[in-house]
Amino acid sequence: MLAATITAVDATDPLAGLHVGEHTEPSAAQDWTVVHVRAASLNHHDIWSLRGVGTPPNAPLPRVLGCDAAGIDELGREVIIHALINDPAWHGEEILDPRVSILSDIHDGTFAERVAVPKRNLVPKPSAMSFEHAACLPTAWVTAYRMLFVLAEAQKGTTVLVQGAGGGVATAATMLGKAAGIRVWVTSRSEAKRARAIDLGADQAFTPGARLPERVDAVLETVGAATWDHSMKAVRPGGTIVVAGMTSGSAPPLDLERLYMAKLRILGTTMGTRDDLEQLVRFCDERNIRPPIHSQFPLADAAEAFGAMIEGDLFGKVLLRP
Repeated sequence: MLAATITAVDATDPLAGLHVGEHTEPSAAQDWTVVHVRAASLNHHDIWSLRGVGTPPNAPLPRVLGCDAAGIDELGREVIIHALINDPAWHGEEILDPRVSILSDIHDGTFAERVAVPKRNLVPKPSAMSFEHAACLPTAWVTAYRMLFVLAEAQKGTTVLVQGAGGGVATAATMLGKAAGIRVWVTSRSEAKRARAIDLGADQAFTPGARLPERVDAVLETVGAATWDHSMKAVRPGGTIVVAGMTSGSAPPLDLERLYMAKLRILGTTMGTRDDLEQLVRFCDERNIRPPIHSQFPLADAAEAFGAMIEGDLFGKVLLRP
């Protein structure tokens, strides 16, 4: 079958280890199934894998890249794939499993015509949602959902600052927040991205570090060093900062005095649970929310799609279609 695989890691030239061509057909172990992929979406995780960042030491080569997809299972059902793979012996919340991995870290991922996944990882796809939109949800969007509703506990009337408008998590948080009646403020260096965020439902958009009209109830932080000081100062006493990334590098030293004097909560997360994904899918279906798509490529042109992700001037998801 056709697949986009990683054959080597290269920190300076990630595309050097990308191969698009024939790969072994997947086989389903006990309690696993094979899904025929109809659409898959790229994430920064795929670029990090090619650079060798965060890769498990026992990660095999070659292996199929990709963690997000929607398709048709062996029973003919339209499904969305939850990307986290747990140790079979784990019985707690899956994101807390110390041996959890994401599709493409150990097991072959979704940038292929077919992929094997645990049966419990399948979430029904609403009939009114396209495979392309459904494939955008399992990583960035479920992370935003968990940050906004589960950890920040945002609800109608809450004010939330989203750092870094234009990124996948930030875009998702803006649209989800708007649909839930949350007042969403965003930041971005790009005037065009600030305008686009307003179009998607943000109430106000600011340049990074700008003085806000008032302190917010919660901050969603995925940028890191470039915005961390602003995030600490922007949240009200007793407020919450939820962190799920650091695309600009590690944050500066924590202002411990502000942390304890203002009684702040700082919470970290990556991804979300299968239940989070199921609730997100239902929410998007009921509110007719559809993730923005930046561009789509045939699977055979995966290198071009990866190049678009590396260039970084995106607003919305990049998709691959087998």
